[in-house]
Amino acid sequence: MKHNKLNNKVAIIMGSQSDYSVMKDCEKILRIFKIKFQTSIVSAHRTPKRMFEFATSAEKKGFAVICAGAGMAAHLPGMVASLTNLPVIGVPIESKKLKGLDSLLSMNMPNGVPLAVMPINGAFNAGLYAASIIGTFDTRIKSNLDRWKRLQTLSVKKKPK
Repeated sequence: MKHNKLNNKVAIIMGSQSDYSVMKDCEKILRIFKIKFQTSIVSAHRTPKRMFEFATSAEKKGFAVICAGAGMAAHLPGMVASLTNLPVIGVPIESKKLKGLDSLLSMNMPNGVPLAVMPINGAFNAGLYAASIIGTFDTRIKSNLDRWKRLQTLSVKKKPK
C-alpha cells in the first residue's frame, strides 16, 4: 500500500451508539496528535451491508488504520479485518453481564485474520497505537510520538511524596 498525505486518516467505528462513550477516547488522542479521523456506527449484526461496504472501500477512502470498538459478541473488528488489508485495532467494550470479558474473548481471531486487540475499554490506547502505525510513514506524527513518550517519562516521579 502506498502511503501519502491523503491516506493517513483513522477510521473509528463501533457497533452501536452506546459504544461511543468509550470510543471517544480514541478521538481524544488522535486530536492531540492532529491525526484526521472519521467516526461511524457500523454494526456487524444490524448493518452488515454497511459494514461490508465500509471495510471493502476503507483503503480507497484514504484510511490507514481502523479502530473498531464492539461489545458482547464483538464481531465487528474481526469481520472488518477479514475484509480489508488495513491494520484493524479491536477495542472490546465492557458489557454489563460479563464486564467485557465476552467482548475480549470474541476478538480471538483464527490464523490468517490478524487483529490487534486492546484491553477492555482501551480506546485511548487504540488511538495511540493507530498513531504509532501512521508514525511509520509520517515523520510529523513520529516526532509527536517521540515527544509524547519523553513527556510521559518525565511525568513519573523518582520518589513518592
